[in-house]
Amino acid sequence: MDGAVSENRQAKASTGGASGYLTVDLSALARNYDRLAADVAPARAAAVVKADAYGLGADRVAAKLYAHGCRHFFVAQFIEALRLRPLLSRDAEIFVLNGLQPGNERVCAEAGIIPVINSLEQLQQWAGVAVSQNRRLPAVLQFDTGMSRLGIPPEERLQVAAMLATCGMIDILFIMSHLASADEPDNAQNGDQLAELGRIAAEFPEADLCFANSGGIFLGEAYHGVLARPGIALYGGAPTAGRTNPMEPVVHLEVAVVQTRTVPAGTRVGYGGAHVAADATHLATIAAGYADGLPRSLSDRGAVYCDGVRLPIVGRVSMDSITIDISALSEGCLGLGSLVEVLGPNQTLEDIARDAGTIAYEILTGLGDRYERRYR
Repeated sequence: MDGAVSENRQAKASTGGASGYLTVDLSALARNYDRLAADVAPARAAAVVKADAYGLGADRVAAKLYAHGCRHFFVAQFIEALRLRPLLSRDAEIFVLNGLQPGNERVCAEAGIIPVINSLEQLQQWAGVAVSQNRRLPAVLQFDTGMSRLGIPPEERLQVAAMLATCGMIDILFIMSHLASADEPDNAQNGDQLAELGRIAAEFPEADLCFANSGGIFLGEAYHGVLARPGIALYGGAPTAGRTNPMEPVVHLEVAVVQTRTVPAGTRVGYGGAHVAADATHLATIAAGYADGLPRSLSDRGAVYCDGVRLPIVGRVSMDSITIDISALSEGCLGLGSLVEVLGPNQTLEDIARDAGTIAYEILTGLGDRYERRYR
């Protein structure tokens, strides 16, 4: 592979030293939000920006969505809310899905952040701060409707209702639950959870409902409530399994070539000699591995692309590098610094997740910080 490298495949030099380039299309993100907001109207659409906006940068993502009218933002951990709060105007509401660990209640109240209450104990702690400060504090009540992960369990509902009536210092903005199988529209669990939330709503008749996640939005109006909270769909992931993805891709990932070579038949490739070349093979090594969010399970299964040509991964994925078979390309097409497509027009998040035996969420949130992020 000593021929001249095609200029259009040559990496643009990065003064920051990166050899992988993750492009985040903020305009596509905004269009996805607008699409989802229109789908749930007259309900409102929030944005789930937990895990640093699924790894894409909560500061840039939240600012773009705020500019497009989003005023409700969900994170998972309180520390995420503290980091996000100074970046958004005070009319933006930030909700902590996991609620608060003991000792964080006063800081939360002072910062104007809203906890999602998942248990009687969390409610007692939040109410105690409201009483001690002699002011009403907002909260969201999350109920378990059958996922058995987070939320007030059925046996605590009567106590929660009694405490709210006795305390009188908590403003419940809405009640919510989380769908466990929303990406499977034919799964009976969706209807079961909707029915259970209906029973809970009858016990808390003054409260509005927040129910639909990304997949739930596409289950229909009955699931929307007054506020839907999409996550993966905002970032271009498919909200419904097995159906055409209606969302625009947001992420494009290219990785640079470190080295090319030709090996004879019988050559072992990668750790453990896991792959043996059946014939003379043109190989390239690219500068990303499982430390950069490309799982080891892609070994001898996944692929990257160059100009629409599939280049299979051969051997085991290493921590910092991956070897690919480039025999399908013309001589000299790739060389040191050339870029190959990992995510883009030829390969979606779902494609990589399928080859890795995982889900798009894990791929997206795992993309490492050694890539140079480019926002457009």
